[in-house]
Amino acid sequence: MIKPNADYVFEVSWEVCNKAGGINTVIKTKAPCMIDYYTNYFLIGPYFKDKADIELQKEEPPDFLKGIFLELQSQGIICYYGKWEIRGEPHVILVDFQSLFSDKDKIKTKLWEDFRVDSLNSPHDFDEPVVWSWCVGMLLEKISHALPKMRIIAHFHEWLSGAALLYLKTQNSHIKTVFTTHATMLGRTLAGNNFDLYNQLGKFDPMQKAKEFNMLEKHTMEVACAKNTDIFTTVSEVTSLEAEKLLGRKADVLLFNGIDVEKFPTIEETSIKHVTSRGIIREFLTYHFFPYYTFDLKNNLIFFFASRYEFYNKGTDILIKALGILNKKLQQEDNPRTLSVFFWVPMKTYGIKLELLENKNYYKHIKSLVNMKSNQILRQIVNDFISRTLSVEESFFEKDFMRELKRNILTFQRSGNPSILTHNIENEAHDPLVQGLLEEGLDNKPDDKVKVIVYPVYLTGNDGLLNLPYYDAMAGCHFGLFPSYYEPWGYTPLEAAAMGIASLTSDLSGFGKYIQNRLLKEHSGIYILNRFERTREQEIQDLADIMYEYATIDHAERVQNKINAKYLSNLADWKHFVKFYIVAHNKALEK
Repeated sequence: MIKPNADYVFEVSWEVCNKAGGINTVIKTKAPCMIDYYTNYFLIGPYFKDKADIELQKEEPPDFLKGIFLELQSQGIICYYGKWEIRGEPHVILVDFQSLFSDKDKIKTKLWEDFRVDSLNSPHDFDEPVVWSWCVGMLLEKISHALPKMRIIAHFHEWLSGAALLYLKTQNSHIKTVFTTHATMLGRTLAGNNFDLYNQLGKFDPMQKAKEFNMLEKHTMEVACAKNTDIFTTVSEVTSLEAEKLLGRKADVLLFNGIDVEKFPTIEETSIKHVTSRGIIREFLTYHFFPYYTFDLKNNLIFFFASRYEFYNKGTDILIKALGILNKKLQQEDNPRTLSVFFWVPMKTYGIKLELLENKNYYKHIKSLVNMKSNQILRQIVNDFISRTLSVEESFFEKDFMRELKRNILTFQRSGNPSILTHNIENEAHDPLVQGLLEEGLDNKPDDKVKVIVYPVYLTGNDGLLNLPYYDAMAGCHFGLFPSYYEPWGYTPLEAAAMGIASLTSDLSGFGKYIQNRLLKEHSGIYILNRFERTREQEIQDLADIMYEYATIDHAERVQNKINAKYLSNLADWKHFVKFYIVAHNKALEK
């Protein structure tokens, strides 16, 4: 176990007690391990009453903070102290910055004069975190005076907490700083606009591009933080390369994102969960597809793609094309295998498709009719067998029951094809995902071997269709698809592996790059799509080939993939990764 040299660590993020994205997961899951290393470990976040009421268990602050809180209160900054109600219960300070919001222009002027942070025309989503983090800087500076002989580290996540770091710099504070960029704002924006980022890195002026895409304030804040922190860190090799070219500084330490492996089920438990959740998904497939035509669900594999709606960044564009190729290949072979591919991509929706709701209700009616008669049917079958009054060819069912069942099944049947969408969405006729699938001929025709379901809502466990929470829905599938182009880390394939689900990621994702050299030779459990320095055509063909390979392996090989995936997830446990944080903190103290 590496020895930490800091006496106090304050980790600052806009996502402490305020879930906005993936950094919330990073901080939450890492906290128990940080507490193992540091007695005096504190998280600092923004105060929003509705969230704090749920997540913060208020407590009396320690003595060194009491006077500071009073002092800040006299300046209009209210601090709340307590424990975050998560595993490990870390100490938290939440800073209410609202009364200082009227000073935003003064703060931004100072940031321009001292650090060339260009925020003259910045939007509200920039101003809010900047005012908050400036207040955090004032808090930290007062802490440094209250603890003059202590070795203190302040660790800042993303540009949103950057003003606090820069404030400390203006005060010549003895607090040592670490800054982590999880993704550069400019890199994410360029990649999302179909710009050939990795081949063009170092060949364009980042400042000019930031101006072009109207994001000077966030880009210049990132540059200022990267250049003025004691230790600069990113979450992966890929992001370090990007930061070097766009922010002007290479990472001193890589801080990989881990998971809390103990939170996930064991390999035995994942097998049970798979069978249970798969049953629920198959029931959905029954009422979604079977009114129109049927296929053998026992010979159907369930693939899934889950992400934010970033069409190019997440590789949705190449996945659609590859599924088109795969569909044609399986059709030409007349392969008995079918694939159901879910796109769990949240969008703005206007209710579930009426046709699908009707299908579900008819299905439930048929199911309840059979359930109601099931005991009677079972008794009749047993009696008929024992008394030898019926041959096997004869029906065990009452004629009335069969007539009613037939009537219900006829009502259940529909003509046409099942919709590729479960919900009504905004601008359906021009949506890139929907239109992309239709252009590839993926419209759920009876002869399609690849069936597609665009499911545009969050998997909360209460969505009115699958009603499965995200991890349970994932557990019911066979293969996860994450062919990202821009993915600084990429939690989804790691979470899939921890759930015992095989998946595909790319060598342009931080996690994909990290795991690439640690893969097992056969049935790796995690497949890597090479996208670096490959043409789009090559990427699409390779992706189709990997999916075809997985679709055609036998049951025993799929089981081995599950076991290997689960094993690989253990390599990314926070127990292993937290040491890089300690290394970064120790290096900062040596500065």
